[in-house]
Amino acid sequence: MAGDQLQVLNALDLAKTQWYHFTAIVIAGMGFFTDAYDLFCISLVTKLLGRIYYFDRDSPTPGTLPPNVAAAVNGVAFCGTLSGQLFFGWLGDKLGRKKVYGMTLMLMVICSIASGLSFGHDPMGVIATLCFFRFWLGFGIGGDYPLSATIMSEYANKRTRGAFIAAVFAMQGFGILTGGIVALIVSAAFKSRFDVPAYQFDRAGSTVSQADYIWRIILMLGALPAALTYYWRMKMPETARYTALVAKNAKKAAADMSKVLQVDIVEEQAKVEQLTMKEANSFGLFSMEFARRHGLHLVGTTTTWFLLDIAFYSQNLFQKDIFSAIGWIPKAPTMNAIEEVFRIARAQTLIALCGTVPGYWFTVALIDTIGRFTIQLMGFFFMTVFMLGLAIPYHHWTTHHIGFVVMYGFTFFFANFGPNSTTFIVPAEIFPARLRSTCHGISAAAGKAGAIVGAFGFLYAAQSSTDPTKRDKGYPAGIGVRNALFVLAASNFLGVIFTFLVPESKGRSLEEMSGENEEEEQMESAAPHNRAMPA
Repeated sequence: MAGDQLQVLNALDLAKTQWYHFTAIVIAGMGFFTDAYDLFCISLVTKLLGRIYYFDRDSPTPGTLPPNVAAAVNGVAFCGTLSGQLFFGWLGDKLGRKKVYGMTLMLMVICSIASGLSFGHDPMGVIATLCFFRFWLGFGIGGDYPLSATIMSEYANKRTRGAFIAAVFAMQGFGILTGGIVALIVSAAFKSRFDVPAYQFDRAGSTVSQADYIWRIILMLGALPAALTYYWRMKMPETARYTALVAKNAKKAAADMSKVLQVDIVEEQAKVEQLTMKEANSFGLFSMEFARRHGLHLVGTTTTWFLLDIAFYSQNLFQKDIFSAIGWIPKAPTMNAIEEVFRIARAQTLIALCGTVPGYWFTVALIDTIGRFTIQLMGFFFMTVFMLGLAIPYHHWTTHHIGFVVMYGFTFFFANFGPNSTTFIVPAEIFPARLRSTCHGISAAAGKAGAIVGAFGFLYAAQSSTDPTKRDKGYPAGIGVRNALFVLAASNFLGVIFTFLVPESKGRSLEEMSGENEEEEQMESAAPHNRAMPA
């Protein structure tokens, strides 16, 4: 295989860690920072939206979003993300990574601002325009998944490729953390200016009209990091693997990477033609040949990402509901609207700081040492254990809040030092260059289907099955938080099983994993090995 490797790709695989690697991490990572901020900041303000737009003077509890509205507000961005992952993943293989990268970023900037400017004369008008812009925001975010992962994998050397892709994804943790910090700062500023009574003392006065600015400011600030990196994204050259293996332009690939690596690279147009004309490099996504070589890989990456996101997004989006259920956040009538935003933001920031962010960086540090397979298997296993640790003695945790938060933080830690990172990394490494972005998009879209199940399903499932006073207004009886945690534990356990379909890619070149440089006979003998777990 080594003899068939293009010099430009071999130079990338063997390159020492250089400044351009860190530049690429920051440029691609700021997209993920924005993605996480935009997707998760909505959970900080949904209670506030209910108080502002669904206030009922006769109700003993503050206004809440009706079930269908809450489901739409929480889940519509994921519907857009799923669509964007499929569309931009496919487009990234057709037009090139760089061209499509700019489109997704501008869509995110425009729709972040538009979300905060949602307009209308009544609650339905405001919520409808908010959902419209958040769908298209999600559509742009969706494109960032396959493109960021593919660009980083194709730029990186094979020795530290996992750490580089993980570092891009780890910016998601900082995005979640920053969302909480921004909400804390904004709500604290408004809280100091408007010292108003709790809902139980003054129903109408507990929500000042200026509170409407809080959620708008939080949502609009998501445009800032994406806008700041647009110029640098446009300056990045197209990846050599796309230029050489898909666009078949050896001269441009060599010229681009000569500048990046600061070495002389020979263009090998004849070898490019020879490689791309092989039958092994011409099969399509819906061919029997793809099914034979990569079918089980795609099943593995899609199922594990789907199962992971059911639990991950349920946990993230509905932390406030879980914390309220165990009594860590005071009951809504005992707070005014701004105080509630502050309390929710403080709780979510603490979880992000102690559990979410460290988990990502453990993956960055160890993924090229212990491998993707081990981290994913271990992560799913411990997520299952800690979910059961929350669910089985659930009634104990309702009076031991600190213990619950510690256990809950560990589930986030092992999600991120586990499958939440590896499900993003592996699809960018194991598929052929001409299908890499598409297959990553399909895998990511399966994940977002899981997120939609989590966002819509957990909202209803977590409602109390026995006590109507513990249900949010308008919701039917669910299975309760405890049983919902059992369901999430089962989802994580299935993730353990399906992880065995995912191959180990540690220390191997992208072409070695996809078989693009191998002859037909070699590929046939290698296919079963590629589908097996590492020894």
